[in-house]
Amino acid sequence: MNYDLLVDIASWLFLIYAVVISSGYLFAAVFSFLEIKEYKRENIPTDDVTLLQSTSLPPISVLAPAYNEEANVVENVKSLLTVNYPSYEIVVINDGSKDNTLQRLIDTFDLVKDESLRYNSIPTKEIRGVYMSTHKAYKNLTVIDKANGGKADALNAGINNCKHDLICCIDVDCILEDDALLKLVNPFLNNEKTVIASGGIIRVANSCIIEDGRIIEVRLPDKFLARAQILEYFRAFLMGRMAWSRLDGLLLISGAFGMFNKKIAIEVGGYNTKTVGEDMELLVRMRRMMREKKEAYTVGFIPDPLCWTEVPQQWKVLHRQRNRWTRGTMETLWIHRKMLFNPRFKVLGMLSTPYWMFFEWLAPIIEFFGVLFIVLLYVLGRLDWTIFFSFFAVVYFFSVLYSITAIFFEEYSFQQYKKPKYIFRLVATAFAEPLLYHPFVMWAAIKGNIDLIRGKNSWGTMSRTGLANPQKKQV
Repeated sequence: MNYDLLVDIASWLFLIYAVVISSGYLFAAVFSFLEIKEYKRENIPTDDVTLLQSTSLPPISVLAPAYNEEANVVENVKSLLTVNYPSYEIVVINDGSKDNTLQRLIDTFDLVKDESLRYNSIPTKEIRGVYMSTHKAYKNLTVIDKANGGKADALNAGINNCKHDLICCIDVDCILEDDALLKLVNPFLNNEKTVIASGGIIRVANSCIIEDGRIIEVRLPDKFLARAQILEYFRAFLMGRMAWSRLDGLLLISGAFGMFNKKIAIEVGGYNTKTVGEDMELLVRMRRMMREKKEAYTVGFIPDPLCWTEVPQQWKVLHRQRNRWTRGTMETLWIHRKMLFNPRFKVLGMLSTPYWMFFEWLAPIIEFFGVLFIVLLYVLGRLDWTIFFSFFAVVYFFSVLYSITAIFFEEYSFQQYKKPKYIFRLVATAFAEPLLYHPFVMWAAIKGNIDLIRGKNSWGTMSRTGLANPQKKQV
């Protein structure tokens, strides 16, 4: 066997893959910049008072699943209750929490059981009770208590019990901007096509100062792990989903904050309770159905920081999250494998799903085997150190430059981190991230693949520290 030939072939394959994926990132950066520039030009700041007085704004049901969320649930429901929007309801679904989530809601918002008859369009786990507030200030708040069935089942229960035709699904640990619903509903207004969903940009709330459910000061987290995720969110939203939105190939609206057409969501059967990537799978299923029915539709995306969320600050919690994200991606791609390279689905079939397969799912696997390949070359004494360090330097500095470009996009667009020292710390984080953070995330993805093959389908415990103002933190 000609081992030199095999080494050469493998080396060229890894190199070609690196060039292709890097080119994809560069194209994403260009498309994202054009989209941000166009959005800034066309969306002149509007008067919220005028919008709030408009009679054309459709009512919205905000669905917030909660499982063991006592650290954040009161603070975040208060945030939802102060959102600027003329007509909306908040539906919190307590998904069989084992802590004091339900009791804190009952005590804080004066909840009592409501015995009104309700209909189940989508099968769910047992509903133990539906609670309404006796307090006038919380009249638009509903709390559903149900047996534990997972986030997807909880959202389906919310869909069954909500009143309005537009549903906004959020994570209960999120803080919304005052005008979040006003902006997120915009794609649904005066659009010739059927709008099936709309999403926005997610920001990291760790270390921010929060009072009465509102972020009053944006601060950069002290912990490296949270700062690395800020960079990751910049890249994912400002340079990823912005580009896919421009190409009309968006496959994912964050489960943390997204708006959906309830009628179409029910038509496709609601959230899939058998996958841990229910947010991505629902949007792909909705897009697939609309394409198969040959109905004109679109998916909106608002490049504004509309929602702030708490990200993991412990390595083990981050590992569980990324493990789950990987399993969810794999499950969605497998369920909708019919779309892959299928011209019938146009951009989705010929570009979006292949990209997600090769550069989202397979990227960590290929990278992992690349590391093993280098170790093997070293053991066999075939490693050319000059080529190795040259290749490493190119990949490393490309990664750093890409993150710095994402920081520039943030400064060009929304400037949430206004202090110069925050920008310097983010740039410093960009230099450390490829060496410390990225290998860990890669390994979590590898474990996700292994766990899916083994049949693991659980979410894992996502413990939280809470988002309350440190000076006023609740016990």
